[in-house]
Amino acid sequence: MNAPTSLHSDNCAVNIPGTDHMWPLLRRVSSLNALFYRASRGRLGHRFPGGPPMLLLDHVGAKSGTKRTTPLVYATDGENIVIVASKGGHPRHPSWFHNLRANPDTTIQVGPELRDVHARVANSDEREHLWPKVVETYGGYEGSQRRSEREIPLVILEPRT
Repeated sequence: MNAPTSLHSDNCAVNIPGTDHMWPLLRRVSSLNALFYRASRGRLGHRFPGGPPMLLLDHVGAKSGTKRTTPLVYATDGENIVIVASKGGHPRHPSWFHNLRANPDTTIQVGPELRDVHARVANSDEREHLWPKVVETYGGYEGSQRRSEREIPLVILEPRT
């Protein structure tokens, strides 16, 4: 039996019965967002009125080796970017999280800017410091954490030199 889910505005799913069929649509919408974001050099898709900022995360499939791009909400912490592996409170981490753990050196696009970054999971002290920042950026993460039995990881994207 599939886990019940529904769409949430952070391009993730939340636990609401009967909506597992939305995942294929969600993937298509995310692909279109990434396409417009890249084609417009970040003018379209980086910020939506009233919404949190979005970036494009490039990642390589841990098993497949396939290059992928995922639009994600982000927060900043100094020169670092913080992304949230919420998947809307789903019991499992998003695929991009597993991919970054296998291949942590990657590229992001923030608006028009491409950045080479190294991804790592925030430790417990960092998470305690960063969690309020990500919730301030997008309040839906608080509900995702309440719904989830797992601790939602925060991923720190540090500049590579």
